[in-house]
This record gives sequence, C-alpha cells and structure tokens, in this order.
Amino acid sequence: MKRILSVLSKTLALLSLVFIHSCSAQSQLIADEKETISVEKMQYYLYYPKEYEVEKDKKFPLLLFLHGGGESGGKLEDLKTNGPPKLLAEGKEFPFLILAPQNPYQKKWWNTRAVIQLLDTIVENNRVDLDRVYLTGLSRGGSAAWEIAVQYPDKFAAMAVVCGMTPVPYASWINKNMPIWVFHGAEDKSIPVTESDEMVSKLKQMGYNVTFTRYEGVGHNAWTQAYTTEALYEWFINQKRLK
Repeated sequence: MKRILSVLSKTLALLSLVFIHSCSAQSQLIADEKETISVEKMQYYLYYPKEYEVEKDKKFPLLLFLHGGGESGGKLEDLKTNGPPKLLAEGKEFPFLILAPQNPYQKKWWNTRAVIQLLDTIVENNRVDLDRVYLTGLSRGGSAAWEIAVQYPDKFAAMAVVCGMTPVPYASWINKNMPIWVFHGAEDKSIPVTESDEMVSKLKQMGYNVTFTRYEGVGHNAWTQAYTTEALYEWFINQKRLK
C-alpha cells in the first residue's frame, strides 16, 4: 500500500510540474522575411492599326481591354465574343493599339499585377505614347479596371468601365486628372446598377470628371451598346494624361 501511495505521489508531482510548465509558456512574435515569386501565364491579343507600319516615327495610343467572367479560363478565341475584340473580328479598325489579355482562371479574379506587367512589356517593345494609354473593362473586367485605377493612379489617360463594381471609399485613391466614363444597365441582375450609381455619385461629389451612361431597360449586357458607341473611341483618342 505504501508503495502504491509513493508511486501515486510521484505521478501527481510530475503532472503538477507539467501543468506549471505549460502555464508558464509564453506566446512568441517572430520577425522574418521571405521572398515570394508569382508567375502568371497570360495569353493575349494585340492589335496594330494599319498606320503603325506606315508611320515609322510615330508613337501610338494604346487601349487596354479587360474582358468579363464569361471569357475567362477558356480559349483565346472566346475574347472575340464581346467588346473591342468582337469588333475587330468583325472588321472594325481603330486608330490605336489594343491589348486584350485573357484571365487564365475561370473562377478567379484578375491578377492585376500580372496585367500591368504584361502592359509594361508591350509598351516597352512597341511605339506607344505613354501619355495616351487608356483602360477599359466589362463586368469582372470592369471591376478589375476600377482596381487597377486605384493601384496605378498615374498610368492611364482615361478609363471606361462597363457594368463593373468597386468599394466606394476607393474613389479618393483614383487620379483626379483622369476622365472616367461609366456604363451600366438599369436592370442588371448580376452587378446591380447601384454599384455604378454610388461610385459615380461619390466621384462627382469629389469633383472628378465623370460621365455616366445608364441604359434603362438593359440588363447585364450593357457592353453591347457601350462598345458600339463610336463616341467612346473618339472620346478616348482625345484624352491625354495630365502630369
């Protein structure tokens, strides 16, 4: 009996030490550093106006177009469904270069950093007027256009967003010297028109140069009318980045 009590006593003493030790353990905050590398494979279309090969000493404007979710993750040919790529496939000519990358992921957001890296590469290797680089996008691409305008406020001369969305507080981060044209269908069930209503209202309150085209009776496919608006491309070509 004494032996049993002795063993029990030692066991309880050991458990007490473990308990005391665990109670005295402290959390730790460690400072460290790790270099990360992100690689994105991105297919794209690049359109050159016919004047590009004729006027060898001229620098040309460039329009960056970001497609919607329906064209993500498929074949590059899918881009010809909507927007400027569709018009190009139908034979329309433009007075500027058009860069149309494809989001390689069907259900992921645009990798805006990869988009800008691609844009910078295209600009570096072509005769592009840095003061006349334009940005546009529809639906998910329109939302990405808002995001890019926030992240890279001094890169673009003008921006057109078609049925996109963005947090209203981001308004103050956009370059106040960059003209903006917003398009949205009043009956949009995918991205409610209130997304554009509220953002445009906020921008106007802050003194931004914003034009808003609100299509009554139109759903999510506001891009059909927006990108066939000839005045949009005339508006783009007349914009120049203010420094």
